[in-house]
Order: sequence, then structure tokens, then C-alpha cells
Amino acid sequence: MKVCMIFEGSYPYIHGGVSSWAHNLIRDLPDVEFVLWCIGAKEEDRGNFCYELPDNVSDVHEVFLDTALKLKYSRRYRDGFFTAKQHEELSNLFVSKKVDWDVLFELFQKRHINPADLMVSDIFTDLLMRDCETYYPNVGFSDYFYTVRSIVMPILFLIGQTVPDADMYHAVSTGYAGALGSLAAWKTGRPFLLTEHGIYTREREEELLRADWLVPRFRTLWIDFFYTLSDCAYSHASRITSLFQGAKRIQHEIGAAAERQLVIPNGIHEERFMDLPLKEEDENEIAIGAVVRIARIKDLKTMIYAFIEAEQILEVAKLYILGDTDDEEYREECVRVVRQSGFEDRIIFTGMVDVREYLQKFDFTLLTSISEGQPLSILESLAAGRPCIATDVGCCRELLLAEDGHGTAGMIVPPMNATLLANAIVLMGGDAYLRQHMAENGRARVNAFYTNRKMVSSYRRMYEEAWQASDSN
Repeated sequence: MKVCMIFEGSYPYIHGGVSSWAHNLIRDLPDVEFVLWCIGAKEEDRGNFCYELPDNVSDVHEVFLDTALKLKYSRRYRDGFFTAKQHEELSNLFVSKKVDWDVLFELFQKRHINPADLMVSDIFTDLLMRDCETYYPNVGFSDYFYTVRSIVMPILFLIGQTVPDADMYHAVSTGYAGALGSLAAWKTGRPFLLTEHGIYTREREEELLRADWLVPRFRTLWIDFFYTLSDCAYSHASRITSLFQGAKRIQHEIGAAAERQLVIPNGIHEERFMDLPLKEEDENEIAIGAVVRIARIKDLKTMIYAFIEAEQILEVAKLYILGDTDDEEYREECVRVVRQSGFEDRIIFTGMVDVREYLQKFDFTLLTSISEGQPLSILESLAAGRPCIATDVGCCRELLLAEDGHGTAGMIVPPMNATLLANAIVLMGGDAYLRQHMAENGRARVNAFYTNRKMVSSYRRMYEEAWQASDSN
């Protein structure tokens, strides 16, 4: 059985929850052959992997979005080159409407259209002039032209790529990865499986609503484009998995067919953490950990401000921020806040470290993300007997407060609310009995529902069912 896993901006280039999940899943299915199809941002990242690939990874296909911006044009397409239907679907894509993707797949796979040639053609200009007059009559055409070009160039470049050979295709998000999975299903007739750790479309929407780099008039155009990509993935996938029931409901609201949906929770190697002893009471230090990539969506500034506020009361707390840096600019902003507050000796950025080793030092952990799926960092914290304070996003409430007979394993606060987070830190930090009680509940919940063994078994079953269904056809 050969599975082609499709990644966008994650494995094997950066560390993080999705990358850890992928690496462990591949490694724990040694009898399955994996091919990786990886979408990166910049060509300079080619071959720069953060992981030593498991032996059952037989090949890696890399494609980089900045390559699309370097394409040279060689010809101009004239009137009559595209059919009326192709014109219609190109226009739908340009205005981020619902698209018949199979028409575009055929156009870019069988006729080998060069996106750069399309961008300089009279056909492209005429379509955009018509759409600009219809939808953006009060916007300058050059602004509209370059916005649409920025939106569509990467996706048109991607759907012209050669599809790796495999028995099935498994994308770990919608977006560009989901579009490649859909292309593979169309091209080969083999199963396409889709897993979402977070709801990709909602995450992009949140980022775009806060973005200061785009023209406000085109914000909706960008957001609708990512919903168009989700529709592509949902319509072509034979199985659509999510990590918890809340995410499944959102997928269905966006367009996933209920009969194709399946919930497979994340799982961890709980044995690596279950044997860690609870931290002994230390009146001289309350050690708090945050296992997190340094990125804006993780909202570390709120965490830092809340810790500074709480430390005025606790007086003996330290915050350790463990993890790789996705956004150097944002890291510098966070470090500047720490420096200006005079808390360099109380807030420590460790970089990449052995999480298990550091968990032994912690009394509890924090997660302040604006958006999440089902965070592995919370599962590892609970397995280690460290309760967690987390924002009310994704599956965090379910992991910490589920009414499943295992009790409360942490606290939930609203996103981006430093005061309420500080109050929770003070409460958790000042009550050792509460921490011990939550620690027992967390370990029991992980052992019951979130083990790696259960997760791997579920994915193996999904692969086998897809393979059998493909063979029968």
C-alpha cells in the first residue's frame, strides 16, 4: 500500500503539532509506504528538513509557491483558445465564486497552460475588466489586476504539477494541499482522504481579517478564495476527518457531506509521559510551561502580559516558552515586551528542547492560541500530570472540561483576555491541591481516549478501507 501524504507549510520543514502528528503516524505504520508531496513557501527551503524521514518514506516531491512568481511567459493566448465553459470557470475563480475544478484540472493538466502566459493574455485582461466593472466599479483596475494575479497565480501553478504515483492521497488540510489532493483524485481515479487538524478556512479568515498588508476592499475576495479551495477539497474527498465533534460540525456547515465525515482524535505516546512524577511542592518557584511555536496565531503577547500581571501576586513564578520560531519578527516583538517589563529572568525562551525533560520541572502549562485544532501540547501536558490553562478555541474545552466521567483537568479562558488569564494563573499557581486533583483527571482522560495506539489503528483502518474500495472499483 502506497500513501501519498500532502502537506502545506508544515512537515517536514518546521516543527509543530501537525508535523509531529505526521512524523509519528508515518513512523508507526512501518508496513505502509509513504510518498510526501510538500508545498513550501520558498525555493530556498528545498531539502531543508527538520526531521529525519522514516525508512518507509520512499520519495519526497517538493513544490514551492514562489516558483509561480518566477514563471516566464512565452506566448499570448488569443480569443477562441479557451472554450466558453473554461472562460466561465476561470472567471469564477477570479472572483472567488464556486468553481467547477474538474474543468480547470483538465485545462492545466491536458493543455499544459502556463499561468504566466495566461496572466499577460488579452483573455485575462478582458475577463478582469468585465469583473472589475461588475463587482468593483469604484476600485482602480490596476489594484484589482494585481490582487487577482496574487490570488490565482499560486493555485494555477499548483494544479499544473505532475501527480506522484500512489494508491491513495491523503492531504492534511484543505487550502493548497486539499487542491492537490483533489487534482490527484481527478487525475488517477484513486481515493483522496482529507484530514483537518484545525479548520483551515476559518484560520485563514481570522488571519486575513487582521492583515494590514491587503487593500480592505479586497479582504472578502481573499477570504472567499479560501472557501472556494475548501469546497474543492470537500467535493473530491471520499473521507473527511476531523479531530473532534465541534470541528466536524463546522466542516459540515462549510460544505462537507455528512456521509463522508469521520472523527479521529489525536493520540500521543502516553507511555513517554505517564511515568513522569508530579512536581514536588516548591515554595520558591512556580514553574509554568508553554510548549508552542512562536507565531502570531499562538498569541504569546497575551500570555506574557497575563504572566506579568499574575507574577505581581504570585511573586515566585517563572514562565518557560518552549518551541521553534515560525515568525522571527513576532519573536522579536515578544522579546521586546519581556525586556521592557524587566522580566528577562522570569520569562525564558528556551528554543527547541526535550519537552519531556522540561515537563518534569513544570507545575502546569499554558496555551493562548487564537485558533487550534486538538493540541498535542495539551495532551502531552495532561499525560504528564500537568494541568493546563487554555483559551476556549478548538478542542481545548473538550480536553480540559469534558463531561466524560474523568473530571476537570484544567481551566478555560476567552482568547486575547490577559486579565482573565492572569486570574486563572494566580488561582492555579496558588493551589497545589487543585493542581494535583486536575493532574489525576488529565492522565485518566488521555489514557481513556487519546492514546497513539487508538489513533494509529483508526488511520490504518481508514487506509485499508479506501484501498479495498479502490480495488473493488
